[in-house]
Amino acid sequence: MAVQHDGVRFGAAYYYEYAGPGDDPRPETLERDLDLMQAAGFSVIRVGESVWSTWEPDEGRFELDWLEPVLDGAHARGIDVVLGTPTYALPMWLVRRYPEVAGELRTGEPMGWGARQEADFTHPAFRFYAERILTRIVQRYRDHPAVVGFQVDNEPGLHLLHNRGVFQRFVDHLRHTYGDVQTLNREWGLVYWSHRLSTWADLWTPDGNVQPQYDLAWRRFQASLTTEVIDWQARAVRALARPDQWVTTCIAYDRPALEDADLASVLDVTSGNAYYGMQDSLLHPSEHTPAQYWTAYGTWALFQVGDAMFSSRGEPFLVTETNAQSIGGPSTNGPAYPGQWRQSAWALVARGARMVEYWHWHTLHYGAETYWGGVLPHSGVPGRPYRELALLGAELARVGGELADAVPDADIAILSSTESRFALAAQPPLQKADGTADPHSYPRIVSAFYRGAFDAGLQVRVVRPRYLFAEDPAAVVGTHPVLVAAGYYPASDADLAWLLRYAEAGGHLVVGPRTGYADHEGRARAEVQPARLSTAAGAWYEEFSNLAEPVPVAGALAGQATAWAECLVADGADVLATYEHPHLGAWAAVTTKSHGDGRITVVGTVPGLELARSLADWLVPTPLAGWEDLPPSVTVHSSTRPDGSRVHVVHNWSWEAATVTAPTDLDLLVAPRGTAPADPPPADAAGPPVSAGDAITLGSWDVLVAVSR
Repeated sequence: MAVQHDGVRFGAAYYYEYAGPGDDPRPETLERDLDLMQAAGFSVIRVGESVWSTWEPDEGRFELDWLEPVLDGAHARGIDVVLGTPTYALPMWLVRRYPEVAGELRTGEPMGWGARQEADFTHPAFRFYAERILTRIVQRYRDHPAVVGFQVDNEPGLHLLHNRGVFQRFVDHLRHTYGDVQTLNREWGLVYWSHRLSTWADLWTPDGNVQPQYDLAWRRFQASLTTEVIDWQARAVRALARPDQWVTTCIAYDRPALEDADLASVLDVTSGNAYYGMQDSLLHPSEHTPAQYWTAYGTWALFQVGDAMFSSRGEPFLVTETNAQSIGGPSTNGPAYPGQWRQSAWALVARGARMVEYWHWHTLHYGAETYWGGVLPHSGVPGRPYRELALLGAELARVGGELADAVPDADIAILSSTESRFALAAQPPLQKADGTADPHSYPRIVSAFYRGAFDAGLQVRVVRPRYLFAEDPAAVVGTHPVLVAAGYYPASDADLAWLLRYAEAGGHLVVGPRTGYADHEGRARAEVQPARLSTAAGAWYEEFSNLAEPVPVAGALAGQATAWAECLVADGADVLATYEHPHLGAWAAVTTKSHGDGRITVVGTVPGLELARSLADWLVPTPLAGWEDLPPSVTVHSSTRPDGSRVHVVHNWSWEAATVTAPTDLDLLVAPRGTAPADPPPADAAGPPVSAGDAITLGSWDVLVAVSR
């Protein structure tokens, strides 16, 4: 079903079952919590997904009524509920009775218990008990008026499972895909190191494998299992739920056994985690370039998270978890500066979020996440986070509907490929600081181009192969006239042909490092590189080098080449930048050439901050949002509504006040605090109309939301 967005839901994960001493919550705690939520403008809570042993304390003994007071109380206060199924955290009675459900990280070596997601979710015993508890919960609460949707499982794809049954399924998958071992031998190049198979029984387990074609197939297969188990649960819920209830799961985008676009395709709506570094991590501009893992560091990275979530289905999404206070272990403590919660939520909304839900309501008194701070501290007494989030809740309740049907604008499209992430994790081209291979090479390559666009004031649409290559290239030119394909390593012949047709039709194709170097099996192509694109691009290379230190580049574009250098030979292309180096200076770093009605630009390096921004400025000189002469700390993101009007979200990511000039007549939906950050306006203060040319002052860590008149 299509999920309709009437506004922006706002709330938190709420675990009443965790709220008391031990696990003895009290009714008065529930009433206090729900009253505080209502006062803070909460419109949704997420419940129930982590406590299978509470739902079913012993095998076949179900206790399903404990949640009803929570749902009743929420409904009485106008708060919707997303009900979770607990299949990612097994009860200990099931582990004890059926030890064979344990997942294996190496063949024959079961994981220990004491965390979560330790199960082989393909095992029939797991499937039987998971479906039974899921069915009981949904049947019990599907008719409750508070329940608007269901979350199946949680953060799937954490482990690559090596269980014998999983491996045998993999062998069957290969047999059905390739037909016979002779074909597999040829497609994987198994003549190498005497890996040729004479029978399917010869296939080795993945534990010590270093054969890259095997690794890519294994990772693809593991991701398909994750999609399969979520699809299975989603179908089971839909068979029981009301027609108006939707089904989703909470996606953690860094999971090794996850293809999020495939996974999202079996859901009704994308939802997932948006965790980010607070405090100085949100200063903009910034020279800081930390590694990005499950937490995003940098203002640009926060927006990249939102754009990645939008890309999973190419439509608005739900944020199931984001920072309430410090997120991480007991040594990770960096709660937001005043205004940063509000800023970050509006940033996600600007990029398509139609729910912002914090993890979580009350900070836990025990367990692994004791210091993952909630909206309320350990004392349960509302403090600064609650007060700031209450202001945000009132704003979203008042004006969230203005963005409900708006589509985030985009100046530039950047291709994101999970299969490239898999392939370049097995054969990393980039190095870490210590000289060892960096399995995060692919996100480093893509993020360099994203950050350059962000620093240039551009808005990005992250696009996925499953959706992009299903469209007519000429039609894509109309919506995305500039397309960056960087690090797109295991590219099929059809994909590369599509990229050529895109440029022929008038698109500006930007080819980045490693794009097209391998075919769909991850085999290096026996062609001049970039394969299938070099003739049209008027540039080619045969040599490439790691860069231990940045190398300056100069020309029409300037800055630094980092991490990687392809030695581009301009063969009909114009040279935009050349390496300034006694050896590499013989080659180009960036070239460009017209092709058909469009253009192909080849970037042979991972661009540093200055080069990436220089490239983005050259690609799109005039951003869509239309704001000019912005102070360095100010960003603008816009969305277009069906009537053609545009909603603008303007941020000041700094301790210093900043003044901007309105590019057109605006109605202020959310007024900035201006120069009085200690005295914020009331949440119902929309602000007076603004005329084109008027000056608007944003205070420190401030945001304004306006619609063009």
